[in-house]
Amino acid sequence: MQCPVRFSPGFRWLASVAAFLCLALPARAQITAPSSPPLLRELTLRTDTTRYSLSRNTIAVQGEPNLYFYYRQDDETAELLLYPVSWRPQAPLRLRRSADFVLLDSVTAVANQQYYRTKIRFKDLPAARFLQLTFTQANDSAGRPPLTQTVSLLPITRTTLEFKPTDTELFVGEEKVFDLSSNNPKNIRVSTEWTKGQDIDYRIVQEKGQLRLRVVPNALGTRLLTVRPQTERPFLTDNNRRLSYALAPLRQDFTVKASRLRFLSVDKKEITLDEISRRKGVEIILDNGRTFDLKRTYRIEDQEEAGGALIAELFTRQYLTNDRVLCWLRVYNTHRQTDSYLYIKENDLPKYITNFNISPKTAISSVQVRHRGGDWGPSLNVNPGETVDVRLEGESLQKARFHFEDLAVIPSDSSVRTDAAVVYRVQVPLTIDKRRITIFNAGQPTGYALAVKEFQRPHPLDFVAVNFGEAPRVINRLNGPVLYDRTISDVVFSFNPNGIDTESQLYGKQYLTFDIRTQNAKGELIEMRTIENVVVCPGDNSVRAAFYQDKQCQVGNISLNNILSSRKTYDLDDWSTIIITIKHNQSQYQEAGFTQKLELVLKRRIKFDIDVSFPGGLLTKYKGESSYTSFGGISLAMLGQLSFYHPEKINRLRPYKVGAGFVALNAFDLSKSGGNRDLGVVILGSIYPTRRDAKLTFPLYLGGGYLLSAGRPFFLLGPGIGVRL
Repeated sequence: MQCPVRFSPGFRWLASVAAFLCLALPARAQITAPSSPPLLRELTLRTDTTRYSLSRNTIAVQGEPNLYFYYRQDDETAELLLYPVSWRPQAPLRLRRSADFVLLDSVTAVANQQYYRTKIRFKDLPAARFLQLTFTQANDSAGRPPLTQTVSLLPITRTTLEFKPTDTELFVGEEKVFDLSSNNPKNIRVSTEWTKGQDIDYRIVQEKGQLRLRVVPNALGTRLLTVRPQTERPFLTDNNRRLSYALAPLRQDFTVKASRLRFLSVDKKEITLDEISRRKGVEIILDNGRTFDLKRTYRIEDQEEAGGALIAELFTRQYLTNDRVLCWLRVYNTHRQTDSYLYIKENDLPKYITNFNISPKTAISSVQVRHRGGDWGPSLNVNPGETVDVRLEGESLQKARFHFEDLAVIPSDSSVRTDAAVVYRVQVPLTIDKRRITIFNAGQPTGYALAVKEFQRPHPLDFVAVNFGEAPRVINRLNGPVLYDRTISDVVFSFNPNGIDTESQLYGKQYLTFDIRTQNAKGELIEMRTIENVVVCPGDNSVRAAFYQDKQCQVGNISLNNILSSRKTYDLDDWSTIIITIKHNQSQYQEAGFTQKLELVLKRRIKFDIDVSFPGGLLTKYKGESSYTSFGGISLAMLGQLSFYHPEKINRLRPYKVGAGFVALNAFDLSKSGGNRDLGVVILGSIYPTRRDAKLTFPLYLGGGYLLSAGRPFFLLGPGIGVRL
């Protein structure tokens, strides 16, 4: 590198500094960042007919290598074969997902040949830009670092374009339209502007799916038209060495004749029909017609024959130095250039032709809004952070300059702009602080405005927590009945306002309804309460927090005991149930809300009760005797018994009990001898049937005790009769 800088001898120290900089700059430019090792030694992309490999089918685009491949369909399906630099079965390859393609098959290893295969389907290849495949490989047990490699893809296609006109005769100043044929019309680049300065100006357009060539001749005689079409997607030339967007030129000779009427151009192509233009007129500059008379009025009609409708009147005022004429134009009817030419007449005889648009004053008749995924509707409500389409309908809208106050207009392929309707895609800022967004036309209010409304969408109920004796638990994580084996001192509902709005999703205020029911162990209703319009507002983490402030917003927790009146939660009997249903207030939303049901069951492990039963046919064995006595008569037992509940079922007892109490043996033996009647203190284990609907049961008893009259211990075994009231 040379620095062509000269200094005088008096500034040699400056020259030294400059020389040092000249030497330091190249050295600094040579410093490059180390590149990461490659992940793939080869990649093969196979379509239905051809294979493309990274080693042979690569071309540089803007200095970067790209794997090119030809496609025939917009959603081409391709198979990928991946050959890694080093085969690491413990760390397989992965293909990152992208919006440009769909992964049809997962990346599968072919171990015997040490490569991977997968299949993808592209999405809209003509519209895809910067198409890439990114592969990753995690670190393995050997400690080798993770690797990542990105392969840039260049989809290309073969496009042909033919121009075969049936009529090669043109007239000066008259536009003519020809059809073009192509195997891929979507890949031909169209233009909205005419070429300039040629014998025959042209532009390529696409109308209703058909490619058309519009031409306007400017010079007489036999003229050669040379059309140089461009493509949207490139193709390869010079044996696949160079990219090109230019198709072969289309050449065609035309015979250009003089028009029967000379075309006069106007400096203004858009004229507004209003009271001023109708009475006073609009000042225009028109080409000099050579035969114009100054200070004369000419009639303008939309047909060559006499008797046409009066479109406008042209009054010539004075000649200008550039061979043009200054005129007054008074308009009386509307006209479009696409409908026909305008004829300047003198005494009902056409003298010249011209063309311009005459449209009424811009007027809006209706405004509609379409939200993402919805239909057009008359409601002009929009939400902060939302992108919506706004359609304005009326007259002469194409020439209007609409502007939305404090909103950004997003360019969109689906935008419509005609005289009758225009469609804009606008984005409402998240931090907008206005309630009305005025729509302007050329800086003037149109009388229409968008209303900014806060989002009001139902959020999943994960911002509601319940505490019934332990730590608060998120309500929508409690599925099914909750069995609680302690006394419920209270049921408290708390809310997390910061769990509603996020940076990417806004939901707004949440309107909730609480339905509360308490039931006893038999399912009978104890009390029922309803809390309506519990409003939970998003917290300070929301960008719209300042706009949610409302006196209705719930502050603090909700205690169930403050709502129940007859029996509090701590006064409920065993196996009572508290049923709480939390749901969104449907009248506040335009979509279905969420509902969560919570069942709290007062679970118990054991039950103590005093049972009276009638054992009969007991076998008793007294201490010191070697055998049981014969079956006894009906006895009377009064026992304090412990019953045991099933740990996984609600209010279901196990079939066994343990108790202690008194047994009157042979209590119903009314013989004079009294038999073996005696009263004993006993400890008994019993087995009961578990049917809930049984009123009369026959338990089995086993145990022992001490006879008070006989004064000796004994053992007993036998059935009994139980009565359940």
